[in-house]
Amino acid sequence: MLLHDPAPPSPINRRQWLALAAFGASANAMPAWAASAAAPADLPGEVLPARLMDRITWGCTAQGARVLADMGREAWLAAQLRGPASAPLPAQAQAQIDAMAITKTPFETLALQMEARQREARALPTEDERKAALEAWQKDMRNLQREASQRFVLRALYSPAQLREKMTWFWMNHFSVFAGKADLRASVGDYEERAVRPHALGRFRDLLGATTRHPAMLRYLDNAQNAAGRINENYARELMELHTLGVGGGYSQQDVQELARVLTGVGISLRPLEDEPPRMKPALRSHYVRQGLFEFNPQRHDWESKTLLGAPIRAEGLAELDEALDRLARHSATARFVTRKMAVYLVGDAPPPELLDTLARTFERTDGDIAAVLAELFQSSAFQASLGQRFRDPVQYLLAGARLVHGEQQVLASTDPLLNWLQRLAEPLYGRATPDGYPLDTATWSGSGQMSTRFEAARVLGAGALAPTDAQGKRPPLPALSQTPYLQQIDATLAPATRAALVQATSPREWNLLFLSSPEFMHG
Repeated sequence: MLLHDPAPPSPINRRQWLALAAFGASANAMPAWAASAAAPADLPGEVLPARLMDRITWGCTAQGARVLADMGREAWLAAQLRGPASAPLPAQAQAQIDAMAITKTPFETLALQMEARQREARALPTEDERKAALEAWQKDMRNLQREASQRFVLRALYSPAQLREKMTWFWMNHFSVFAGKADLRASVGDYEERAVRPHALGRFRDLLGATTRHPAMLRYLDNAQNAAGRINENYARELMELHTLGVGGGYSQQDVQELARVLTGVGISLRPLEDEPPRMKPALRSHYVRQGLFEFNPQRHDWESKTLLGAPIRAEGLAELDEALDRLARHSATARFVTRKMAVYLVGDAPPPELLDTLARTFERTDGDIAAVLAELFQSSAFQASLGQRFRDPVQYLLAGARLVHGEQQVLASTDPLLNWLQRLAEPLYGRATPDGYPLDTATWSGSGQMSTRFEAARVLGAGALAPTDAQGKRPPLPALSQTPYLQQIDATLAPATRAALVQATSPREWNLLFLSSPEFMHG
């Protein structure tokens, strides 16, 4: 079940499907409007606040629109760019997070406990005992991943630091790890919490360094197995191809091999935190580093000379990694690759070359200041012209729908229905099996199967079926989206086909379904 609702909304009927087809999209055809919104562009020179909020945040809300109006566009944008790493949530949302195991138990303790449980389960004397213990362990591991997902959704829905939350998802996708591999279910929440979110609006070099040292990344891309004499190139290759320079960024296979040698000995320790360092030659002891579960073991490091991107690595031991990351983060190819990806996320599939040049120059001039790059992007004419025209991927679509319907004060009792819809729409959090992250382009998310599932999700969202119940089991009154400030602002931009479909609605519930299925809402 996707809903904890004794009377879920009725399935979409034939008449409603015909109304949806008026948008140019049916359950059996590629939507004709997927490449761009059917609605006309905003009035010349005018940036609708609702559309600005749609792009900068996880979705426009009435409360957010009031804050934007009171502060003014420039002050509001500046506040979002300075968004704190930890922003206050509504009490009900914070209570859900506070009750989570990933909140109550430090990550290192939790990871070591789960590793010990798995080891003990495998050592049990009978097959039945081993099976039962491992099934219980797997269940608890899945719960840890689920908690991380729930926490992310609660923050995306209710944090006032919306831009930080939106960029946290972007960077989690850029520095993607797959929770389903090995024991990553226990570490993915901490990876987001301590490696990514604090740096989401900071310096790219700091973000890169934090992800490089986190056990989740080292486990996912196999660097925990990388040692002198047993080189594993997986992480070195992705570090250049996906995280920094990009394909065609000027590196060679020799550079991959050299970076892999730099990364030897950079790994994970699952020994108790209070244990003494492993025994090693006295000359190596000063190079040993243990920070939580991160470990640099100099006995596993390749101490021979190295050359990366045409220049020697002069440092020694773990300092070699910092020197290499400095070089990668400040390379012009990294500036172009990273800022182009930011522009695709926040502008569209094909950002204009002049915008890309400006963003890359800003990245280099500010030493990778992410907020400075975003500020430049938000002031561009390309960004302003794109508002209302960017096709939403599943996570953008579902969270925007939930925020529009339920606002920022009506805290959902459970985020599980949204997470289940993300699973159905093929974009579960931490669920990309390959290290390239989910695609950001329109074509990936606009097929007929996607649209059919989105219409079902729109039916549930539009009925207010995710709203919490009171003590008597009753839900709040059905939201009338037609009366919201959001609709009042964008009303003049609705296309004729959308108006024709909405006129056919016979109830507020049906009106909500049709609007949430419209091109104007599929785009933000």
